[in-house]
Amino acid sequence: MKNPRKLLIAAAAFIGVVLLLLVMVPMFVDADRFRPMAESQARAALGREVKIGHLNFSLLRGGVVASDVSVADDPAFSRSPFLVAKGLKVGVEMWPLILSREVHVTSLTVEEPEISLVRATNGKWNFDSLGAKPGAPKPAGAKKEPAQNLSVEKLRVKDGRISVVQGGRKSVYEDVTVELDDFSMTSVFPFMVAAKTPGGGTMKFDGRAGPMSKGVITQTPIDGEVSIKGMDLAKTGFLAPESGIAGLLDYQGRLKSDGKLLHSEGKATAEHLRVVKTGAPAQKPVTLDYASDLDLLQHHGTLTRGDILIGQSLAKLTGDFDTRGDIAAVNARLKGDALPLDSLAGLLPAFGVVLPQGTQLQGGTVNTDLQLQGPVDRLVTSGPIRVLNTRVNNFNLRSRASGISSLAGLPSGSDLLIQALNSKLRVAPEGVRADGIELVLPNIG
Repeated sequence: MKNPRKLLIAAAAFIGVVLLLLVMVPMFVDADRFRPMAESQARAALGREVKIGHLNFSLLRGGVVASDVSVADDPAFSRSPFLVAKGLKVGVEMWPLILSREVHVTSLTVEEPEISLVRATNGKWNFDSLGAKPGAPKPAGAKKEPAQNLSVEKLRVKDGRISVVQGGRKSVYEDVTVELDDFSMTSVFPFMVAAKTPGGGTMKFDGRAGPMSKGVITQTPIDGEVSIKGMDLAKTGFLAPESGIAGLLDYQGRLKSDGKLLHSEGKATAEHLRVVKTGAPAQKPVTLDYASDLDLLQHHGTLTRGDILIGQSLAKLTGDFDTRGDIAAVNARLKGDALPLDSLAGLLPAFGVVLPQGTQLQGGTVNTDLQLQGPVDRLVTSGPIRVLNTRVNNFNLRSRASGISSLAGLPSGSDLLIQALNSKLRVAPEGVRADGIELVLPNIG
């Protein structure tokens, strides 16, 4: 058995050497001398002006630490920065840096960044041009910067904050986390993005992407699973407040793009849905089981599957949509045959339809063939609706029309039987209107 005293001395000597390195190495490695080179390489890779306040070498943090980092926005969008971060941790291989002043980057961690995402009316985003060559001409005689392929083993974003501006509306996503492994502009890499959504929900996007499409980032091939929990529809910033649309959204689905065609499918369930400003939260959840294809070049898409489920009711939604404007516009058809009215009754408040207090619909079916047209936040739904063989419990027509009951010969009874109700329905942000009403009440004749 080795002498314990010698082991303690050896351990103390090792700790002493480590502490000495921690103290002495930063004195001999001037990390800030690499700042112009770092800014130049980042500028060449991103196609944007990049500024770094200061670089410090830190053994405790495993590399070089940059402070006050900023990346310029696309000048077509804004003169304000696209990204501002309090710090950037650059993981490097220590011995090449210490012995030969060579920088071999192994990881990048962006700390507490503020990122601004802006969508123009033509459908383009301000991040689309990342990686593209700057369009401004170089001064005569200026040295041409070589194109850079940014690659790193680990790229992280911690405690980020993303502001999304679209159609003049702004929404903020907090606690943003991004993880990219074996990242390269020219190859496929795994990724994970998570954030808190406005209003308290959460979202996560997990999959693979690449190679990066320089100049139009949204055309980068991608394949991943999306999970959303408790997203507040009224606070996403993608819908105008005056639309009246509200509710909490859960979503589980998949996005897959080859850079030209984006295929999406999954299930979206809305709790406490409200469709018009005068409406109230629906009493039952509404689920859309869908599949769609979107042409990323033409910004035009087709809904290939659209099953709307409300309780035991199943309606079919088909049609096209366009994403060129501030808000996606749809031209679709909603068709339902013999839908159980008991299931649909809980959805009526969302459209501003409120039954008299104490009454309840029982039994019967609904047939619909409706057209949905316009931007999602100003959607107009119109078409015929037919209700058959339902009962309005606790609705005494004679007592409620007492002023004309003697002339009409209305019968007395606690329920109102409806054999048929035909109408042309129109649902718009301002409310619900029914025209051409035809009503058959068997108790009256």
